[in-house]
Amino acid sequence: MAKETDEVDRIVQAWVAQRPDLDFSPLEVLSRVDRLSRHLDRARRDAFRRSDLEPWEWDVLSALRRAGEPFQLSPKQLLLQTLVSSGTMTNRIDRLVGRRLVHRVADPDDGRSILVTLTGEGKTRVDAAITRLVDAEAVLLATLSRSDRDRLAGLLRKLSLGFDV
Repeated sequence: MAKETDEVDRIVQAWVAQRPDLDFSPLEVLSRVDRLSRHLDRARRDAFRRSDLEPWEWDVLSALRRAGEPFQLSPKQLLLQTLVSSGTMTNRIDRLVGRRLVHRVADPDDGRSILVTLTGEGKTRVDAAITRLVDAEAVLLATLSRSDRDRLAGLLRKLSLGFDV
């Protein structure tokens, strides 16, 4: 049975012919990751669009949803989960309040602070988006068996841990 080839194989073969002195194994891995990332980005944007959410809205709303009942976090906690600046987060919260997807409440433990709380509409949107997202991502992985997925997830985790320092 002939080995299937993809565009990355063709690119690497051409480079090997031109530069046999180089090891192209990193290109074989990371070019595929890059190409898959583009497919994932499109699938995610579509899932969010179908739930009437922008990707940045998804980031904030999903952080609140993952927090569990009562689906609220401080702006500082949201900053840590979304990795944006304080000014950006304030703007995002303002816009989400305007869309009635979150609201601000006084922090009962600190009268000077607020908590950002997911509204019913925000919860409905984020739940619809995560359902669409996992469905779309399952389609992207459909050619892999469960054990292949588990093995790939483990390898990607190992690789990403080197960057999480």
